[in-house]
Amino acid sequence: MSNALSNRINSLPVSQTLAMAAKARELKAEGRDIISLSLGEPDFNTPDFIKDAAIEAINQNYNAYTPVDGYVELKEAICEKFKRDNNLTYNPNQIVVSTGAKQSIANVAQVLLNPGDEVLLPAPYWVSYSAIATLCEATYTEIPSSIENDFKITPEQLEAAISPKTKMIFFNSPNNPSGTIYSEEEYRALAKVLEKYPDIYILSDEIYEHINYGTKPFSFAAIENMYDRTITVNGLAKAFAMTGWRIGYIGAPEWIAKACTKMQGQITSGTNCIAQRAAITAVKASPEKVQYMVDEFKNRRDLVLQLLGEIDGFKLNVPEGAFYIFPNISDFFGKTIRGKEIKDANDFSMLLLEEANVATVTGEAFGAPNCVRLSYAASELQLREAIKRIKEVLS
Repeated sequence: MSNALSNRINSLPVSQTLAMAAKARELKAEGRDIISLSLGEPDFNTPDFIKDAAIEAINQNYNAYTPVDGYVELKEAICEKFKRDNNLTYNPNQIVVSTGAKQSIANVAQVLLNPGDEVLLPAPYWVSYSAIATLCEATYTEIPSSIENDFKITPEQLEAAISPKTKMIFFNSPNNPSGTIYSEEEYRALAKVLEKYPDIYILSDEIYEHINYGTKPFSFAAIENMYDRTITVNGLAKAFAMTGWRIGYIGAPEWIAKACTKMQGQITSGTNCIAQRAAITAVKASPEKVQYMVDEFKNRRDLVLQLLGEIDGFKLNVPEGAFYIFPNISDFFGKTIRGKEIKDANDFSMLLLEEANVATVTGEAFGAPNCVRLSYAASELQLREAIKRIKEVLS
């Protein structure tokens, strides 16, 4: 009965990260010893001080519907966080709390994009950006980059990509899947181009901001003449190991925030009450409280780079944030390994799953068809074993 489904859903691809995770779970259920390096999810527990705040909220009988755009105390805490960490001044009317940063991004796209509008996606980009644009009946144009320039686009590339239909550009720093962080200088150079096009809006996805290894991320909205055109997206999933709590938020021009509240009011309404109360505590906390996770991620990054560097055919750069390695594996294209012809990154990713029992994600899902993404949000034991298996298969 798929012909009875809407064109909207039929045009929507399945999330490759979730699909690979599902495939890995399926093989695990069959008894295969699968090591999954496919999902972008910290392997730490939510810190106790946040869990305690949630328990207190339950004991205080928080159980009613919440305001659509979030508790005012949480929005005030988010304003304080933006000022503390990003040098951004927002008031609570500019904040909307949503069920995860993914909903935040979808809200913004839905309220700004019309059918036929164009979204620019510096590649590699998070898999859901293109799908969200498609859902809005917009088109998207990829701006390619390469591992040689640390997966960053240039102002010249941005200028060349802009068309009369361009309505939005999505920036993501630190980046998923590459771990790239744009410096203030690099963002300001891109902003110089966008100054000439006042009708283009910028979505700045900063969900990984606290997971950085010495290069402090810079918020695009902190560029003076970009503030009124930039929507800053953040959340608690990555830095606070709260993926399942589903708390995301935006800081935006008030008219965009109001539109997002209107949209959300007809879809999910307000976000989970207990998660919001816990989020107040998390957002108010100093980033130092989760530095132990960042330190461990850095150790793992260095380990994975060292081990992958011992395998011929992996081209590597050093990611400055997030918890992913995004090697170029095009040297394997055209080869036959374990009886399987490797034509592209999809074939390579499936080879690792079927022959090494290691789940990764093809770079094609991120607009980078020469790469694969490996998440190092896993224990050192798992990472060592996974790369040992990969080495055995590829040798």
